Amino acid sequence: MSRLSSLLRAVDALDQQLGADLKREVKVLSRRRSFGLNFERHIPETVELPNYPVRRGDKVRVIPEQDHDPRHTDNSIWQVHRIAEDQDGRQAHLVRRNNSGIGTKTARRAVDDLVVVAEFRDPIFPGLVSTGKAERGGDKPYHAVINAENFHALQVLLYTHEGKLDAIYIDPPYNTGARDWKYNNDYVDEEDAYRHSKWLAMMDRRLKLARRLLNPEESVMIVAVDEREVHRLALLLEQTFESADIQMVTSVISAKGVVRTGKFSRVEEHLFVVTIGSAAARPWHRNMLEPISGDRGPKAGLEWLGLRRREPTSQRGARPHQFYPIFVHAETNTIHSVGDAVEDDVDRHSIAAPDGTFAVWPLKPDGTEMLWGLTPEVVRRNLRQGYIRISRKGTVQYLPGGEISRIRDGTTTVTGRAKDGSVLGFKPIDDDTPPPKRVWNVPSHNAEIGGTRILTKLIPGRRFPYPKSLYAVEDILRFYLSDSPDAVVLDYFAGSGTTAHAVMRLNRADGGQRQCISITNNEVSPQDAQDLYAQGHRPGDAEWESRGICEHITKPRLKAAMTGLAPDGQPIEGLYEYTDEFPYADGFNENAEFFTMTYEPPRTIAHNRAFESIAPLLWLKAGSQGRRIEKAVPDFDVADTYAVLFDLDAVKDFLVAIADVESLRIAFIVTDDDRGFQIVSGELPSRIESVRLYESYLTNFAINTGRD
Repeated sequence: MSRLSSLLRAVDALDQQLGADLKREVKVLSRRRSFGLNFERHIPETVELPNYPVRRGDKVRVIPEQDHDPRHTDNSIWQVHRIAEDQDGRQAHLVRRNNSGIGTKTARRAVDDLVVVAEFRDPIFPGLVSTGKAERGGDKPYHAVINAENFHALQVLLYTHEGKLDAIYIDPPYNTGARDWKYNNDYVDEEDAYRHSKWLAMMDRRLKLARRLLNPEESVMIVAVDEREVHRLALLLEQTFESADIQMVTSVISAKGVVRTGKFSRVEEHLFVVTIGSAAARPWHRNMLEPISGDRGPKAGLEWLGLRRREPTSQRGARPHQFYPIFVHAETNTIHSVGDAVEDDVDRHSIAAPDGTFAVWPLKPDGTEMLWGLTPEVVRRNLRQGYIRISRKGTVQYLPGGEISRIRDGTTTVTGRAKDGSVLGFKPIDDDTPPPKRVWNVPSHNAEIGGTRILTKLIPGRRFPYPKSLYAVEDILRFYLSDSPDAVVLDYFAGSGTTAHAVMRLNRADGGQRQCISITNNEVSPQDAQDLYAQGHRPGDAEWESRGICEHITKPRLKAAMTGLAPDGQPIEGLYEYTDEFPYADGFNENAEFFTMTYEPPRTIAHNRAFESIAPLLWLKAGSQGRRIEKAVPDFDVADTYAVLFDLDAVKDFLVAIADVESLRIAFIVTDDDRGFQIVSGELPSRIESVRLYESYLTNFAINTGRD
């Protein structure tokens, strides 16, 4: 190493940039493990910064022409040597070092045809701009959707949520080789020799940030993956979360399977569950492998019994008032009404059914006339209360008295009602309830039933490949968040927004105020990109951006889920099913705000000239609840959960103003004076955290640069 160090110093004397690059790569190689998972961690990763002003010294890419063929994209990175004005407008003179670092290639491009690029080792100073809201939850906290490159968005959350998250759920790209994800603005296909290293490098950088976001006392991280990277991911998680407990759940997502000639048909995917601190899976009414009682499958948390008596002594005539018709709607197979008891000498065929219905009698399969287990009056009363129903096999079922008593005294939880009015609920969970198993075979986890069909209902005509089953995500989160009604959940591969949707369903079931932070980019699908290029559009155009994942899928899906209205304003038809059954059109009493991440010049931040850009960050840090302080004012401002002191000379009035605000959590103090900050902090009530602006912001993002 001493000889190598000498050579590096010699190179550094000739070319400082080349010397720095070589030192960084040598440092990465020197840290490689002798055993365990090895991959090319030093593969660079970059992100484009749209709308960031192009300046001398910036790294840039050339934006493709409008008639560009997306299959032949030049992703070369150039450096702006100088900018000059001529008759064609502002022109940038570009320089590109070749692979050996010796010699250069030059070019000239219009500044408007360039986009600034940041490598992940470069510091960034982010802000957020709101792009819309959906508000139905009163004073409940807001869910947040952030349109951003997720590595940089995770850096944002290190400022707002480090050590505070209760759960992270991610469904990263599966690295199929079918050009399903990009690395450095280019699709990774099966011909890429570094395909697995790129995937691992991408995951590694983000998992390290995610680890810092999780609550070290009690939290969980869940990562969905298929067979292609399952073994590599297992090793990566073990190396990243060394002290955590890691389990793998195998879940059936398509019973019909994916047929592959000469191979076993794949029906499953895998869920790695990383539990930190005291986090543990709570028992539920299902063990996730065996079917539960009742022919309604996953809906049947309650013990429904057949209403027809079965013992030989219960034939017609054995007891009075228990032979009568139950009229059922022919179209919906739901109960219309309950007829009166029929005398023993009356032919049942003489009883006419109301229009559109047919009569169900207590008959054995061979036609023998038997008795119902309850009298008509009791059945009518229980029907009104939701304790009678028609099963999918057409039999009449009822809840026995013991089950009804447990509902009434609260030991059995009613979670909702089916479309026929019958109750849905779960039996009480106690110490004897078996723990969940690690192989799941649950019909609602079918990706077609719980994913594609629901998305089609919410946002008709909009394509999104392979959405997760809403019920599958809800179930895995329930095991860890059922006793945490105020949990904060993150999904930084949010895609269509399934995780936020699942969190809303959990809140509806138990009245919780859980929040979900969803991070997704606004990538345009390959087919849409080809169509848009053919129409003369290119990245950055309004039409192009409107077709990205965030704008075209995630935001509309969550707005539709919350409001119960499709993008065309019409009520959504159909019902949620399984653990709770209610109309899509009911929506959810939740709040959500949508943001796009921006990149700010640090000097502007330091001089208090970009407060509006970081205002949402302060609000997020304080819990995403209540009023947001949008603008800098001369003295101070106090919102519901936080306050900002802009001028230390106003500290006395500031302390008086916050003294009686019990909901206040954080006070941001704008000052360059460390002593002044300490004095004000010492005067704050003990319940209020003090944060120094802008020193805390600038330090956070200067340090968290993602260097390997």
